[in-house]
Amino acid sequence: MAANDYRVYLRNPAEMESGPARFHSAQSAEPTCRPLVFGTLVVMGLLQIVSSVAILLHLTGYLHEVDLSSVQQKSLEEAEAGPVLADALKDPRKRERSRCAKVQKDLIPAAHLPIRAPIDYVKRGVIDAKVIQWNEAQGQLHKVRYHDGRLLVQEGGLYYVYAKTCFRRYDVESESAPALPQEGGVAQLIQYVYHERHTQQTTRPTLLMKSGSTKRWNSLDYNMYCEHQGRLFRLREGDGLFVSVSNSWMLDPDADGSFFGAFKAGN
Repeated sequence: MAANDYRVYLRNPAEMESGPARFHSAQSAEPTCRPLVFGTLVVMGLLQIVSSVAILLHLTGYLHEVDLSSVQQKSLEEAEAGPVLADALKDPRKRERSRCAKVQKDLIPAAHLPIRAPIDYVKRGVIDAKVIQWNEAQGQLHKVRYHDGRLLVQEGGLYYVYAKTCFRRYDVESESAPALPQEGGVAQLIQYVYHERHTQQTTRPTLLMKSGSTKRWNSLDYNMYCEHQGRLFRLREGDGLFVSVSNSWMLDPDADGSFFGAFKAGN
């Protein structure tokens, strides 16, 4: 048995070459693996290149965005600093006039006038209703004019009109005091608020509000009576408003007690 194996070992090399190849499958697999390895390397290289390009584009876009934001912020600061610098270089008097004009433009039309003292526009003892004169110098007027006891509207709209008048019993010992009603006498104290439309050829006052009372004076007590009323009215440009009262010679000259005014509440 061993001799047969030895003869096989000593066979002719030509016979061994003509025999079946033992490593044929290994040799045929080598060419197949090489393209696979090469393709894998190519794909990995392409992926690395794509990743590098994407990162570069992202960083470039971010840097561009940051640069653009800084430029916009700088432009905004320069734009804001421009008017401030220009305003600082202006004449202070012109700047003050411009600011006053702007404030005047933004003001709401309004008026408030205290009563004018002394009350020398009516005779002592007159009972008939007389137009009250107001103190323009101590009042406030914004887009509303005053003339001869009247408020003249310069801007049409919805106005709240108000008036308050106070009557009181004067000191009997005062020489300048008007005559008083007799002891236990009766005085009719009525307040009227009128509206005039000056745009018409004929001015006809229209009564807007009326309020009052009949009072019995008593010399033993301090006699004082006040009447206050107010309402909303729609007025036009050029319209006038005035207040009249009966027994106006008995009006209290205190500015805190008797006053007249209006302000715009809407269009």
